Amino acid sequence: MTGLFIALALLTRTPAVDTENWPDYRGPSANGQSAAVGLPLRFSDTQNVRWKTEIHGRGWSTPVIWGRQIWFTTATPDGEQMYVMCVDKETGKILLDRKLFEYVEPEHVAEINSYASPSAVLEDGRAYVHFGTYGTAAVDTKTLKTLWARRDLKIRHSVGPGSSPVLYRNLLILTMDGCDSQYTIALNKQTGDTLWKTSRTTKWKDVDAQGNRVGAGETRKSFNTPILARQDGRDILVSQGAKAAYAYDAATGKELWTVTHDGYSSSARPLVHGDLAIFNTGYDRSELVAVKLGGEGDVTSSRVAWRYTRNVAFKPSAVLVNGLYYMANDAGILTCVDARTGEEVFKHRLGGHFSASPIVANGLIYWPSEEGLVTVQKPGRTFEALAENQMPEGFMASPAVSGKALYLRTKTHLYRVEGR
Repeated sequence: MTGLFIALALLTRTPAVDTENWPDYRGPSANGQSAAVGLPLRFSDTQNVRWKTEIHGRGWSTPVIWGRQIWFTTATPDGEQMYVMCVDKETGKILLDRKLFEYVEPEHVAEINSYASPSAVLEDGRAYVHFGTYGTAAVDTKTLKTLWARRDLKIRHSVGPGSSPVLYRNLLILTMDGCDSQYTIALNKQTGDTLWKTSRTTKWKDVDAQGNRVGAGETRKSFNTPILARQDGRDILVSQGAKAAYAYDAATGKELWTVTHDGYSSSARPLVHGDLAIFNTGYDRSELVAVKLGGEGDVTSSRVAWRYTRNVAFKPSAVLVNGLYYMANDAGILTCVDARTGEEVFKHRLGGHFSASPIVANGLIYWPSEEGLVTVQKPGRTFEALAENQMPEGFMASPAVSGKALYLRTKTHLYRVEGR
């Protein structure tokens, strides 16, 4: 087990080797990191922009990249039409702009959200797109034909969808945490058929003595995307939900352990550092929790290694660099925490507001704000900004990296940013 933990620690500290593909919204290792070098330090709407492509509609999904293709989703602001789009990475030319789903009077979406917030996930030959309760589909990336679609996986998001799909072996894994029902489901990625489905076992507190629900169920929802990890010789899915975080056997969906908490509506993805899984709990008062991988059942009292409670993010995911955990909360306060101990290293006010997540590339951390400012930070135990780059419209989607280029989706355009 010691050797396994050392291997995991090295994995979480070292950026993924693949520098061309960005198949998941958090990159090739699902942790926001890339080994790419040579990316521009300074850029703007006119500086170091190779191309710029306008995107219709409204969608916050992060662009994902495989080969020469960039995939993302968008929707009409009213949510009645939902689209998958593909752009040529070299030219910015739109290769596909297809309406996949259509709805009459879809459920309300919050102003901070969109009907196309879940990001696609890619593999060689396939793009998988997801709109939460509104539909999931697979597209052939060579013929651009839709291969299958599901519209029967229903929950009530209340304020719109958020969780992105995860690929594991022959499975496409979806997290469906709504106000009414909460479950994780694995589809056969070739056919779209259900292979396993596991309901949350949370002991809800929004019920009266007779077991009747009190309130609208807002505290039962989550927008989180799980992350794969390795525990006791098997692959597990660390999945953060409302009022509890879970570990599932990735192949079967069997629940292995759970950690209870008081949060809900979290969208920041968990991270794994050695033998620790680190997640934030969400609203109302977010808490950062590190739990030692392993155990069975409710391990809240036995395996929680540390907790951190000050200025913890609700929406943006974090990054890990050399054992330091960097997060920016929604109000722009950057906090650096020692990932092994939970001790605070430093704080710095970035300013602005944050929904998009940072990335690590070029050995640097890029922080995109809702106001369009991208702060480039040198990692370390004190804050050091190397550049501040202003882009128009602002960011809700996170950056992507391929080769020596950054791909930035603002609220209206997709940019390829690259030094000359």
